[in-house]
Amino acid sequence: MSLSLLSAAAAGHSATPAWAMLAYLASGVLFILALRGLSSPGTSRAGNRYGMIGMTIAVVTTLLVHPPLMTDWLKCGSSCDNAVAVLDTLGLVEILAAIAIGGGIGWFIARRIAMTDMPQLVAAFHSLVGLAAVLVGWAAYLNPEAFGIVGADGQINPVSRLELGLGIAIGAITFSGSVIAFLKLAGKMSGAPILLPARHVINLGTLLAILGLTGFFMIDQSLWVIATITVLAFLIGFLLIIPIGGADMPVVVSMLNSYSGWAAAAMGFTLSNSAMIITGALVGSSGAILSYIMCKAMNRGFLSVIAGGFGAEAAASGEVREQRPWKRGSAEDAAYMLGEAEKVIIIPGYGMAVSQAQHALREMGDLLKAKGVEVKYAIHPVAGRMPGHMNVLLAEANVPYDEVFELEDINSEFATADVAFIIGANDVVNPAAKTDKSSPIYGMPVFDVDKAKQVFFIKRSMGGVGYAGVDNDVFYMDQTLMLLADAKKMVEDINKALAH
Repeated sequence: MSLSLLSAAAAGHSATPAWAMLAYLASGVLFILALRGLSSPGTSRAGNRYGMIGMTIAVVTTLLVHPPLMTDWLKCGSSCDNAVAVLDTLGLVEILAAIAIGGGIGWFIARRIAMTDMPQLVAAFHSLVGLAAVLVGWAAYLNPEAFGIVGADGQINPVSRLELGLGIAIGAITFSGSVIAFLKLAGKMSGAPILLPARHVINLGTLLAILGLTGFFMIDQSLWVIATITVLAFLIGFLLIIPIGGADMPVVVSMLNSYSGWAAAAMGFTLSNSAMIITGALVGSSGAILSYIMCKAMNRGFLSVIAGGFGAEAAASGEVREQRPWKRGSAEDAAYMLGEAEKVIIIPGYGMAVSQAQHALREMGDLLKAKGVEVKYAIHPVAGRMPGHMNVLLAEANVPYDEVFELEDINSEFATADVAFIIGANDVVNPAAKTDKSSPIYGMPVFDVDKAKQVFFIKRSMGGVGYAGVDNDVFYMDQTLMLLADAKKMVEDINKALAH
């Protein structure tokens, strides 16, 4: 295929028709409605539908506006080489085949994935978005004529070089950072902070080198420049995430989500695709806002999140704690006290997700309400392994939305609660966050369960600690009864006792 045909096709593709711009605008509006819907469990299903419709419109519009040179071949008719027609047809088939394969894989994963594995799945998807941005950037660098980014001097336009450099850098950071997050969330790597000597100096130096080389790339488009940017970006993504402890992983997931959005937006400029720019900007900005909200809720600094420095102080999480006396309870004990209570606050955590106890927990709440007990659910911003993890599980079990409260709305009510029922949570109720400055979770707001008259704490055994690796003084309080068992089985046994 001749270079002139490629150049003409790229130039033609850059002029987006008015109807396509309107379609992309409609997609953007639907994406905004999707974000709005996902802000509440009650409207989340509608939000998902808006997002799917918007993405379908964007993909179909892109295929119609940017078929792989097919339109150009049809226009030139018999004057075109038959080989061109074959290549164009193969390109369209490849795109449709890729959509079918990717859609099939996504459908298969969505059908089989357990809710407990959702956080690492999200991290894995973020890594794919980052890798896609890197590959698109390299494709544009290696074949700039096809992307219509070549200037009159035969070189890539300086502005396009800036877009390429930033897109590849952000994409590489997103990819390697998401891979580390996936390994931590999946238990393939320790959830404790992995601290490197002089890490802040190394991180800052690497980031400055990436920015400097990106600026230099606008002057010199040599292969070694973009290759060095790519390698350094992959490296800094790794370095930024490994010092972060498990307690802060939900913030990491939301921050990587933001990175993936900005990477997509940068590639949207390279491809002259307004839908990618709009979608990437929405994902990037919403992820950044969510990260800021979570950092504020955890008393973390937003800038330190970006720098990968939060949760990275040396801590005594691995120290052996002396054995202290604790009291063990039974399902019958819990059922009796819960049934006699006037107000019960339930605090779910990752242990509930692991055992899939949300449906049994909702049944317990219904049984208690039938006895005249006031039941509320307390959700911490970082409960679970990703933002909104507990909200999703409770919504799946049809827990009424008006019974679910965030930390700042319910924390003052523990002083008037008869029972604080903790199921699978640990770090979010750990008073070390308020008292122990050496703790990796120090400064994180936690539930004041120690103010409740009675505490029931469901966990598998006394040998384990929370994801942050910190022992919990709540285990040893006078009003605490430890219910050591699988969370789902324990709640089911409590329900049987309540029903009699």
